[in-house]
Amino acid sequence: MIEHYYLQGRCRSLRHGPLGPSLDGFAGLLFGLGFTKSSGQPRLRIVGDLSEWLGHRQIKAKDLKEQHVADFLKARRKKIRRCSFEAPAITLLLKHLRQTGVIPQPLPPPDSALDLIQRDYAQFLIRERGLAQITLRGYLSIARRFLSERFGAGKILLNQLSFQDVVRFILGHTVTRTPGGVQLVATILRSFLGFLYQRGHLATNLAGAVPPVAGRHSTEPPPTLAPGEIKRLLRRCDRYSYTGKRNYAVLLLLARLGLRACEVVRLTLDDINWEAGELLIRGKGGREDRLPLPQDVGEALADYLQKRSCVRQVQQIDHGSLLGKSRRRRAASLKLAAPPVECHAAIAIVVFMGLSCSRSSSAFK
Repeated sequence: MIEHYYLQGRCRSLRHGPLGPSLDGFAGLLFGLGFTKSSGQPRLRIVGDLSEWLGHRQIKAKDLKEQHVADFLKARRKKIRRCSFEAPAITLLLKHLRQTGVIPQPLPPPDSALDLIQRDYAQFLIRERGLAQITLRGYLSIARRFLSERFGAGKILLNQLSFQDVVRFILGHTVTRTPGGVQLVATILRSFLGFLYQRGHLATNLAGAVPPVAGRHSTEPPPTLAPGEIKRLLRRCDRYSYTGKRNYAVLLLLARLGLRACEVVRLTLDDINWEAGELLIRGKGGREDRLPLPQDVGEALADYLQKRSCVRQVQQIDHGSLLGKSRRRRAASLKLAAPPVECHAAIAIVVFMGLSCSRSSSAFK
């Protein structure tokens, strides 16, 4: 394949050295990636130069290491002006040599003390707290940043953590984050410090050192709604239209069963056991629960599904428009209508008969 880029005489000179047997395969890789003669020739030339450099030092191809490449490029730049393609070409060559088994795969770097702490904390959050992956990433990011800012590149000595370190970290986030964001950081930090204390890494539980974060005056609806307000909101649904039947069914699910918005989004037709009168709820952290299906909720679902079958039979229940922009995008991917509704509708209905938002999600579990 090297003949595609060079004449026969030049090919023989390039094949000298320990990398010569691999040069044809590398040329084939360049050809497969779409490199032309003008772009492929300099890349083959630098590989030929590397092969010659290795031969002069009696280094075999199987013994080629990253340090040898660094030494070769350093020596080359003393004679030839640096070219932008050199490092990428050598990186591509090393990848080709590893894939063909000429040189072994690089050993993964050993885990640092920070990596070990993060891994232990992640297992704790998954096993003990049941956190979902998206929530887990946020927790680990804050925990890692806290330790990185305190110890930098030095050795991590957890027993040297102090109250001042905790307060300094929280105050540092007040500049770049909203009050709600700082409150979330404080919550995560309390969790992480409590974990370190539980594992015996701290002599004192520093979770209590996390200062309280004052939030702005809430513009959200009140945390509870009176039964009369619930009924008035339900009466606003047009029970004769497809959208109205859907809205009414979703609002009843939120109100009567105290489900989270994400739990309603995950509902499918297979989760409804009509004969047993049960709903399979997939909650946070992969948890699954079976809840009784009240008669009025079941009737609302049946009414909606009968109406929906006239539009299109789709497995996923369409309730995206009630639960925010991300839910509307999900509904759009299912080719279902997702018209907007009144602001805060889903949040306001999370509660029923005076239950608070924090209690309603678990009142029936």
